[in-house]
Amino acid sequence: MNTTPSALPPTRAACGAPAPRLNLAQYAANFSDSHPPLTPAQAAIEAERCYYCFDAPCITACPTGIDIPSFIGRIAQNNLRGAARAILEANPLGGLCARVCPTEVLCEQACVRNTHEDKPVEIGALQRHATDALMAHPGAPLFTRAAPTGKRVAVVGAGPAGLACAHGLARLGHEVVLFDSRPKAGGLNEYGIAAYKVVDNFAQREVDWLLSIGGIDLRLGCELGRDTTLAELRGGFDAVFLGLGLGGVNALGVDEPEASGLAAAVDFIAELRQAGDLQSDLQSGLKGGLASVSVGRHVVVIGGGMTAVDAAVQSKLLGAESATIVYRRGPAGMSASQVEQDWALTHGVVIRHWAAPKAVVAEGGAVTALVLACTALEDGRLVETGETFTLPADMLLRAIGQTYLPNAAGPGLRLKGGRIECDAEGRTSLQRVWAGGDCRHGGRDLSVEAVEHGKVAARSIHAELTSTNTSTGAGASTTASIGAQHG
Repeated sequence: MNTTPSALPPTRAACGAPAPRLNLAQYAANFSDSHPPLTPAQAAIEAERCYYCFDAPCITACPTGIDIPSFIGRIAQNNLRGAARAILEANPLGGLCARVCPTEVLCEQACVRNTHEDKPVEIGALQRHATDALMAHPGAPLFTRAAPTGKRVAVVGAGPAGLACAHGLARLGHEVVLFDSRPKAGGLNEYGIAAYKVVDNFAQREVDWLLSIGGIDLRLGCELGRDTTLAELRGGFDAVFLGLGLGGVNALGVDEPEASGLAAAVDFIAELRQAGDLQSDLQSGLKGGLASVSVGRHVVVIGGGMTAVDAAVQSKLLGAESATIVYRRGPAGMSASQVEQDWALTHGVVIRHWAAPKAVVAEGGAVTALVLACTALEDGRLVETGETFTLPADMLLRAIGQTYLPNAAGPGLRLKGGRIECDAEGRTSLQRVWAGGDCRHGGRDLSVEAVEHGKVAARSIHAELTSTNTSTGAGASTTASIGAQHG
């Protein structure tokens, strides 16, 4: 369950700037699919480039361990359903991950084709080709449930980790109740990724496919700490998985005035994703949806990750005159890949390295500028050089990372580095409680890694619940009361 509020923040009001006056055709072009799918002919040619390595390094580089040569070989044989099965067996959110995974630093970076041609096989595009074909024509279910075990598991958070865990548990015969505080399932896949990366409502279509296996009771608008507690879930279910995400947004580290135009980048991105159906706007001729989202004329985004890139690029696509990413270190220090950085540059975004926020300037209750200090490395430490400069800004977006809110699950969970401490299988310090995804210590904050956390935890939960020595102590009467409370 994502612990951020279920209602989106009033980014439009906070910005105070009118929506840019683009026509609907411009909005449609700007927010079309950023990487159009391969045609059947293109997919066949690309699949033939694979060497089908026996000990394939791309498999090792994939956090979910997809058998990449196997699914590419099936594409080459025009067996798209078989290819999709090989992908989804390892990664039940393989369609979304094909769109948003930084494949350039994962499987494609490991591709042996790089040695000979300096161009890897387009694994991500091929993965999308296969999964898109299945979603368009699902046919008979790929996976069916095992015999019922009589066990019930609460999964808190319907993001990538929670969805993967719920799907894995349902396949193994357990009954799952999946809670989320938001109006829609999907977590960051639904609320935190640029609109041009996930078009045609794909995130929800993939959720619908995943839930179609059965045995998963989705309960939206239910927030841990408000509508139920971890103690209640532990008493009412045989096991609990926490996929809470990160509910807090880091502060700038300088005084932040009460002024319009200052917002979190994740909230801006979420508003864009939930703004409506642009295709319907085009058909009706009305400027709703994305066209109704306001953006500043001069947008400054502080941060160096993919969230910063998504916010800055979409600002430009909405019609901002300028969009600048400010990062305190050099290009190599940015967590956004080089591909993402290049994407920003090709869309007119300026990236200012070696600069850190010094002061936010506001006049008349609105942000007008950001004062920055120049930075440098001195004996391995980041220091200010003493020089400053000022950027005009009527919209200032924070993209400097998110934090786990310790009170999200209540007391008792051991934390490490500000996140939930887990073992390799996701077990926490509390008996019968597992965790995964961004809230778990030691991860890389990637959707594909969150999927792996959920998948591994589901197997661990199953092993413990089906052990002859397992005694959960979850009473039937308590379970019934929990179900009634959230029914």
